[in-house]
Amino acid sequence: MANTYNVTEFIFLGLSPNQDVQRVCFVIFLLLYLAIILGNSLIVLTVVTSRSLGSPMYFFLSYLSFVEICYSSTIVPKLLTDLLTERKTIPLWGCLAQFFFMHFFAGTEIFLLTVMAYDRYVAICKPLNYTTIMNQQVCMVLVGMAWVGAFLHSLSQILLVFQLPFCGPNVIDHYFCDVLPLLQLACSDTLLIGLLIVANGGTLSVVSFVVLLVSYVVILLHLRTRSSEGRRKALSTCGSHITVVMLFFVPCVFIYMRPSTTLPADKMVAVFYTVVTPLLNPVIYSLRNAEVKKAMKRLWTRAMKLGGT
Repeated sequence: MANTYNVTEFIFLGLSPNQDVQRVCFVIFLLLYLAIILGNSLIVLTVVTSRSLGSPMYFFLSYLSFVEICYSSTIVPKLLTDLLTERKTIPLWGCLAQFFFMHFFAGTEIFLLTVMAYDRYVAICKPLNYTTIMNQQVCMVLVGMAWVGAFLHSLSQILLVFQLPFCGPNVIDHYFCDVLPLLQLACSDTLLIGLLIVANGGTLSVVSFVVLLVSYVVILLHLRTRSSEGRRKALSTCGSHITVVMLFFVPCVFIYMRPSTTLPADKMVAVFYTVVTPLLNPVIYSLRNAEVKKAMKRLWTRAMKLGGT
């Protein structure tokens, strides 16, 4: 590795060079990060402690919320630290570790969203066989496959990045280590590796997105035969999932399915899928789902009773 890399650290330019803007951003992102941790932790705790949320849909939702916490935690704490310091540096190995875990948890989220779409398909299109098809063992296998698939995706990405020689400069015009900024710093021809990286990450996003869209088109066509009440209930649960899918996949496709060039809007788009989406997921699922809201109220009532004793 010493013969490959002359660079031992990278310097982030961050979101803004203005110190006053950075202080304001620190307060905003600190509050957003706390909301991400608390909101997603509440989802996990509610699902784990509530018997009424024992269906596979909520089982997957609890894992999705856990992944959201891990995903944002690979980026936001470093961002908060950098907003308080003038020189924003990260060691080479720290940068590669951040890159690996960011893609690992993002890949896990993509696979979990796909699994959740399959769960909704079975629940709506094959209701009589739902409990047989989506039994506990199958759910555990699907979650395990999501973790393994994400690990293989992230491993292939980091192995490609390992092939890039970094011999200077070392300034990254971003607030975390990602594909396009690292490709621009490599001191060799990155066309082939860049295409492979984009093909890996971009294809995963696009193929999963297409599968999700097709599955929901099939669900919507199937709902035409349902009663109005059945359609309303199914659309309520599917609507939450479709909203989350759009919030996550559209920015990812914008970033990873284009040539290896950076755009001025990249940082703001990255803020959306690294901070805003993990924040909105628990809000969307709790506000649009009556069962989750009822379970949260029961959890709050139990907590108040325990606090009163």
